[in-house]
Formats: sequence, C-alpha cells, structure tokens
Amino acid sequence: MDSSSDEEEGCTFVHVLSDKYNPDNYPYGQGVMVLSSPPGSPVKDHLFLPSTLVLDKRGISKAGNGSYIAAFCAHVVGLDLSQNQLSDWEEICTIVSNVPHLDFLNLSMNPLKGTVLDPTTADIFCHIRKLVLINTHVTWDTVHALTQRMPELAELFLSLNGYGSVSESQITCPTLHLLHLTDNQLRDWTEVRKLGAMYPCLSSLVLANNHVTSVDDAGETFPNLRSINLNNSALSKWEDIERLSFFPKLVEIKAQGIPLLQPYSTDQRHSLLLAQLPSVMVLNSSVVSEGDRESAERFFIRHYQDCPHQQLPQRYHVLVSKYGRLAPLAEVDLTPRSTLVTVRCGDRVEAVSLHLQQTVIDLKKQLKGLLQLPHNGIRLFHIDPEMSSVLGPEELRCGSRALHSYRIREGNEILVVPKVKARCSSSGL
Repeated sequence: MDSSSDEEEGCTFVHVLSDKYNPDNYPYGQGVMVLSSPPGSPVKDHLFLPSTLVLDKRGISKAGNGSYIAAFCAHVVGLDLSQNQLSDWEEICTIVSNVPHLDFLNLSMNPLKGTVLDPTTADIFCHIRKLVLINTHVTWDTVHALTQRMPELAELFLSLNGYGSVSESQITCPTLHLLHLTDNQLRDWTEVRKLGAMYPCLSSLVLANNHVTSVDDAGETFPNLRSINLNNSALSKWEDIERLSFFPKLVEIKAQGIPLLQPYSTDQRHSLLLAQLPSVMVLNSSVVSEGDRESAERFFIRHYQDCPHQQLPQRYHVLVSKYGRLAPLAEVDLTPRSTLVTVRCGDRVEAVSLHLQQTVIDLKKQLKGLLQLPHNGIRLFHIDPEMSSVLGPEELRCGSRALHSYRIREGNEILVVPKVKARCSSSGL
C-alpha cells in the first residue's frame, strides 16, 4: 500500500492515524504505546498510540487496509470518529472488526442517513459498552440491529436524530442503563413507553428538548429508572409531575423550562415541584436536604389551602395530615416610614417629621435650613427616653447610614450640638 493508493481510496482511517500519531506530531507519555510499522505499511517508522484514539474532524471516509489497523490498534479501547465523512457501514465495520478490545465508539455527525447496516455484520460491535450516534440520523432498524448484538452495551446516545416516534423491537437490550435522546421530536408518552419495554434495566433517561406533552405512566414500564431529564419539554399539568412520584426507583429529576412552571418565581417552582415528589433526592441538579423538603412542603400547603376543595391535589391532603393546616405567613412591611421627633438645639425646640430612609447627612442638611446652622458644623445625638437612662444618647456619627437603622421611633429626641473649634493659645508665643 502506498500514498497513491491512499489518495485513490480517499481519506482513510489508516492515513489519518499515521499522520496524527507519528512522533513528529504526537508526544510520548503515560499510557502511550510505541508501535513499529509492519512491513509494507505507509508508516515509515513507528507510532505513538494511546489507548483512546481521537480522530474527529479529519475527513475520514474509508477504513484503509484492515491488516494495518489490526497491527496498530490491538490495544485500543476507545475510538472517537465524530464529524468525519463516514457514510458506509462496511467501512465502519472494517475499522471496528480490527480493533478487538474496543469499548467506546463515537460516530457522531457522520453522514449515515439512509445507510443500511447488514444485521449479520453487527456482531463485530459486541464488545462496545458506550456507543455515540448523535446527529447521524440512523434509523431505528439500524439501532435495533446494533443493540440486539451488543451484549455489553451500557450507554447509548441518540440525540439530534430527528426521531418523532420510536420503532419498537421485540428483542430487548437488558444491559442498557443510560439512554440520551436529547433534541429529538418526541411528543407522545406512548412512544416513550416503548423505550421502557425495549430497555427494561434503564436507570437514566435523558429526554431534554423534546416536546413531550404528558407523562401517562405510573412507572410500571420503567421499574428501574432512577433519573429522568425532562428539561424544556411541553409538560403543562401538575398531574404529570404527580405521576412521576409513582416511579418506584426514581430519585433524580430535571424539569426546568416547562410551561407548567412559567407563572411562578424560581423559588416557587422549586418548592411546588419538590413537594410533589417525596422520593426525589436530587431536583434540577440540587441535592435535597431535609430542611429544604420541609420548607417546600409547608409552602405547598399554604399555596393551596385557600383553593376550593375540589381543586385540591391529592398531595395536599397527604401533607396536611403530616403538618396540619398552617396559618398564613405574616406579611412584614419593611418599608421605611416617617416618624415625628423632637429636635432640640440649645433653648430651641422643634417638632420635625423625619423620613427614616434618609441618611444622617441628609438630616444634617435638613436641619441646616431649619436651624440656620452649617450642616458640617454640628453633631447629632439620638435620645430614646425609654433607654437613655441605661445607654445614654447615641451619636449619629456615620453620614451615609440610614436613620431607620438607629431605631428612631415617634417621640424620640434629636439633640443638635454645634461643634466648637479648638483654638491655639498664644500666651506661650
């Protein structure tokens, strides 16, 4: 095999492999094997090959000589071929069949739409545990041909493939634990339910950025599901959230950006969701504490307790039996108000209305006009008749501090004391 034959075949896996991992381009380091070139190989000397090969965005469209792949990749366990030009499953099979210990394969964003995988050749994928087919638009028939012959498959990524429905297979894949279907076009829960039948041991399901409108399930089709992501779905009824609480092992939920929660504030959304989900331990990526749960459940009771009886959710009755009916939280008005005080300056006494939100310097300016004194030439003292015998007058020293922070109340007194400038004695001069 020479360079001219490589050019005739197009950009091959072998050519890109030898180009990227030759000693001039790739450093030797921990986990890197030095492999000498077999006779006749296009590689002149040797390659520095790690156990995971990253060959994305290289324009690969063909495999090249399978014997060279076998010679170089006997130790390889991970292969990233994303964003290449692989459009023929035969070429992919040639690569995979010569990497005997392959555990991870990423084929994302290769043009595989409309291509057909011969089911009889799918056995070569049997050792792969993590398969990534994002934005490849592979058909469900291809997915089934692969998963039915992958007895160790644990993680499958099928995002951005335009799926509006799920083609059901009668042969299950009992080893699959994680399934990503982000950014597809699923709407009806009847399609989602098919996933539970095909992947009975599924523990994590990612359906973010689909248009799922409801959860018509009480968990019977997902007996082992522990985590579900419904971010940016089309859920609009509290009954859908309530049904999630019946999934027997579900402990982690993501449900952000759904129409149901739009009318509420961030804190209200969290509380209303959490109160409906008594078994959830992680909500929208936040670990749920016991205090967090109790606060949410109490908020839930107060939120619903004035609704007509026929509109009360079942969860309300459960929580009332736990906490009882709760009194509404007292509304505390913290808005600073005005108050009437006595201002005393020497023999002069004036009744003055203070705006408590103003600062000490604002008060000095106000008294300057009233008492005809320079505001920077006076000292102010607050006298509370009830406390003065214990604490004495309190000087208002900080010019930027708001008056309400001094706890000035109606009937208190503000004592104005002009500053006395110190004078130097000239007797000794």
